[in-house]
Amino acid sequence: MQSGPKSPGRREFIGKAAAIGAVGAIGAGRILTSCRSSTQKYVPPVFPERAPDGPLLKAGLIGCGGRGTGAAFNFIDAGPNLQVTALADVFQDRIDRCRASLKERRNVDIPDKNCFVGFDAYKKVIDSDVDIILEASASHFRPLHFEAAVQARKHVFLEKPAGIDPVGVRSVMASGRMAEAAGLSVVAGTQRRHQLDYVTTFGMIKNGAIGNLISANSYYNIGGTPPFIRQPQWCDMEAMLRNRSNWTWLTGDSVVNLLVHNIDAVLWFFEKHPVRASGMGAQLRRSSGDMHDICSVDFIFNDHKTYQTMTRQIDGCTNYRDDIIYGTKGYTNCRNTIWDNDGNIIWQYEYPMGEDGRPMDRVAISPYDQEIINLVTAIRTNNPVNETHNLAVSSMAGIMGRITSYTGRDVTWEEIMNSSLSIGPREYKWGPVPEIHPVAAVPGTPPST
Repeated sequence: MQSGPKSPGRREFIGKAAAIGAVGAIGAGRILTSCRSSTQKYVPPVFPERAPDGPLLKAGLIGCGGRGTGAAFNFIDAGPNLQVTALADVFQDRIDRCRASLKERRNVDIPDKNCFVGFDAYKKVIDSDVDIILEASASHFRPLHFEAAVQARKHVFLEKPAGIDPVGVRSVMASGRMAEAAGLSVVAGTQRRHQLDYVTTFGMIKNGAIGNLISANSYYNIGGTPPFIRQPQWCDMEAMLRNRSNWTWLTGDSVVNLLVHNIDAVLWFFEKHPVRASGMGAQLRRSSGDMHDICSVDFIFNDHKTYQTMTRQIDGCTNYRDDIIYGTKGYTNCRNTIWDNDGNIIWQYEYPMGEDGRPMDRVAISPYDQEIINLVTAIRTNNPVNETHNLAVSSMAGIMGRITSYTGRDVTWEEIMNSSLSIGPREYKWGPVPEIHPVAAVPGTPPST
C-alpha cells in the first residue's frame, strides 16, 4: 500500500470534520434563529423513513461476511428500484453463504458471472455495471478498495474503521477529498450518527442542555472471541483471514474496530479530536492472534479536558457498553437521557409506540437501515454527502489508543497524523506471511508489528 499524501494542517482537518459534523446523509442540521430569543439554535436533521423513488441503482458488495451481507439487505430494503448485483470476497464459501441468504430472504439471485473471488475481486465488482460500492471487507483492505471505488466514480458505503494504521487512514482522507470534488456521496458505518435518538440528544447537548462539556467516559466490555481452530489445509494467510477478529493487521484491534463507535460518538458531541492519548493494555485470555483483550486509554483534548475509555473482550466478566458525557449543568448517555448534577432525569427521548401500545426501547428505523436510506436519498436528490473525514478522525483516534495501550507511551495527534506506520504484508498472496508474528505487544517494549 502506498503511503498517503502529506496530512492536512490541524485547522483544515478540524474544519472539514466539523462542517460535515453530526448530520448523517441529509445535510447539515439547520442553524435557525429562535423566535423566543436572539440565540441561534441547532436544529437536528429530519431523516427520511424511506429513500425516494428514482432510476435503478445497482450496488456491488465487497466483503460477504455477516456485516457485508447485512449491508446488502439494508440496501435492498432502503427504497424502491434498488438491486445488489455483484459480490466479491477472498473466499468462495462466504460468497456462497451470502448468495444463499439473499435468495432465501429477499429472493435475489446473483449470477455466477457477477461473483468474484480472490484478492483482486474488488476490482471486478467495481468494474461491473454498479453505481454504488458497499465496502465491508476486513478493515486492512478498506483504504485500497475505497481509493479504487472513488477513482471509478462510484458512490460508497464505507464501513468502520477507515483503516488500521496512519498510512491507511490518510489514504482514506485523500480519497474522500477526491470523492467530494467529484460530487460522489460517501456514508460511513458509524451508525450512531444516523440513529435518531443519538441525533436528537446531540441537538439537546449542542443547545446547552448540560452546559459546557467537561469530560467523558466510554465502555465497550463484552465477552471473548471463540476459540479458533485452524484447519491443516489452510496456509498462514488463509488462517489469518479466517481468524481476522484476532489479528491487529486485519481489523485494527478492539479499540480501532469496536470502541471506535464510542469514540466517534464522543468526538461528535465534543466537536473536536484528542491531542494526546495515554493508555495501557495486555493480552490475558485471547487464544490466538496478536491483539490485546483489555485496553484502557485516556484521551486529552486541546483544552485539557479528558475522555477516558476502556474495552475488554473476556468471558465471565461484567459486560457493559455505554458512554457518559459530563457537563457543567448535568450529564448524558448520548443516546436518550439527560440528568442534572444531582442525578435527576431532566429529559428523555420519546421512543415510538409498539404494536402492544407501549413505548419501544429503540428507534423505529434501525440505524443500519437509516444510513443506507440516507445514502440513497443523497444520491437521488443530488445532495451529495461525504462522511469520510468524520470516520477518519475517529479511526485515527482509535489508532492512537491502540498504540499507547500496546506500547505504554503517550501518543500525540500530530505524531500519529504524520506517522509512516503501515501494518500488514507487503504482498497479498496465499502462503506464509513472514512479516506478521503471533506475539502480542507488551507495554514497555516495541510492538510485535
